[in-house]
Amino acid sequence: MKNLYDKINEAVEAIREKTEMVPEVGIILGTGLGNLAQEIDDETVIYCTDIPHFASSTVKSHKGNLIVGKLSGKTVAVMEGRFHFYEGYSLQEITFPIRILKELGVKTLIITNAAGGMNAQYEKGEIVLITDHINSTGFNPLVGIDDDRLGLRFPDMSCPYDEKLIALAEKTAAKEGIKTKRGVYLWVTGPSLETKAEYKFMHSIGADLVGMSTVPEVIVAVQAGLKIVGISCVTDLCIPDNLKPVNIEEIIKTAEMAGPKIDALIKALIKKM
Repeated sequence: MKNLYDKINEAVEAIREKTEMVPEVGIILGTGLGNLAQEIDDETVIYCTDIPHFASSTVKSHKGNLIVGKLSGKTVAVMEGRFHFYEGYSLQEITFPIRILKELGVKTLIITNAAGGMNAQYEKGEIVLITDHINSTGFNPLVGIDDDRLGLRFPDMSCPYDEKLIALAEKTAAKEGIKTKRGVYLWVTGPSLETKAEYKFMHSIGADLVGMSTVPEVIVAVQAGLKIVGISCVTDLCIPDNLKPVNIEEIIKTAEMAGPKIDALIKALIKKM
């Protein structure tokens, strides 16, 4: 049975057969935020089915393909969507794209998501820069992995999101006329949304945002030594005392409406890196 390191190398070799570009920035596009992929120049689209050991997305708003090309004058590798724990994939499968990005040459990771907003100061459709996260699931993608070639077995998580990149993103957003806030993101497995009591508890322990992704990817990215900036789109307001029913179609629609602002921020941020 092949170990994770060998699987990564096989995947990277397959990708390098299709493109010689060496990306310096990796981008993960979250729910409803896939339009940025259409703005990549000189792109090579590598379908998930053509990458060994790669999962296939079962979520219609996530294509799961990898695009390598040029954006804002830099070579980037963009994941059109991601894989989730609620799809039935292991954490190793979910975070496999992050390990591939690292081996392809990526140094900086921009990771986006759609999230519920539990902070009463947030507005629907607003952009929030992630300053920290809470793993509420009890699961960790590094469990069972002890291979120095992949990074430290016990990586420090005191500052997973790069403060300099957060500050640069804020400055860049302000210049572009894009309002942003800061917040702490909490990871749940999903796929069910949360109860009033759960939202109340999550906010009481310091979470401003809640979602079904990002944290396992960030943990692996930290182990891999990547600099990370996280961007959330507040797709629904999760205030317990004024909670209203919401469905996934509404969440995707809100993310799609906010997408152009996030796209503009990412393009301008990459240019300033």
